[in-house]
Amino acid sequence: MPAERLQKIIAAAGVASRRKAEQLITSGHVKVNGTTVTELGSKADPETDHIRVNGKLLQPSEQRHAYFLLNKPKGYVTTMSDPQKRPTVMDLLRGIRGRVYPVGRLDYASEGLLLLTNDGELANQLMKAASHVAKTYLVKVAGTPREEALEKLRKGLSIATDDGKRVRTAPAAVRVVKEAANPWYEITLIEGRNRQLRRMFEAVGHHVEKIKRVRYGPLTLDVPPGEFRQLTLKEVQRLKSAIKGTDRKSPR
Repeated sequence: MPAERLQKIIAAAGVASRRKAEQLITSGHVKVNGTTVTELGSKADPETDHIRVNGKLLQPSEQRHAYFLLNKPKGYVTTMSDPQKRPTVMDLLRGIRGRVYPVGRLDYASEGLLLLTNDGELANQLMKAASHVAKTYLVKVAGTPREEALEKLRKGLSIATDDGKRVRTAPAAVRVVKEAANPWYEITLIEGRNRQLRRMFEAVGHHVEKIKRVRYGPLTLDVPPGEFRQLTLKEVQRLKSAIKGTDRKSPR
C-alpha cells in the first residue's frame, strides 16, 4: 500500500478528526516504528508500519465507518471530554460500539443537530470553510431587528474572530418564522465560524437568546432532545454529494 500522510491515516482509522490528528502529531503523541514523529508532512504505510497514538497501536482502517445524528440539548459541550467536568455530548451516546467524535461544534448554550462519526476524511471535508454545506438554524433574538439590519445579515457583514481579526461573512438566507417582541428567525449559513450567529446579530445591535440547528446539508433534525440515530447509507451518500456540490443549494 502506498505511503500516506500520518494525519490522514489516523483520521481514517477513526481515532480523531484530521485537525485533531495534526495536533497529536505536532505535540509528539505519535510514533512510527518506535520513533516519535512531529512533522505534519511525514508519511507512513498503515499496512507495514507500526503506528502508535498516545501509546496505542493503530489498527488499519478495517473498521466500519459509523455516522450518527444527535439532537444536542443545551447544557452539553461538544467535545470528547471537558476539563471543567461539564456534561459532554459523548455522555448521550449509549450503546455505540467503537469510538466516534463530533463533526464541528455547537456551543454550550446551543442545541440541535450534531453529526458524529469515525470517518475522519468526511469530518475534515465537512469542517472546511470551502465545503459550503448549508446549515440551517432557528434563532431567537432580543428585540426586533430593522429590515436594514436583516439585509446586512443577508448580504454579509464584518464580524470579529476568536483571534481578534475581522472577517466578512458569506451571504445568508434570513426569514422570520415567529413575530414577537423577541422574534424567531430561520438562518441558513454556508460557513461555520465559532459563535458566528451570535456575532452576526451583535454586529447589528441584537443579543441572541437561543440557537437551534435544524438542518445540516441534506439532513433534517428528526429525533427528540438527547436522542440520536444512525444515518442511512443514502443519507451518507447525499452528505458526501453535498460536499462535492452536487446536492448543494445556495442560500437565497
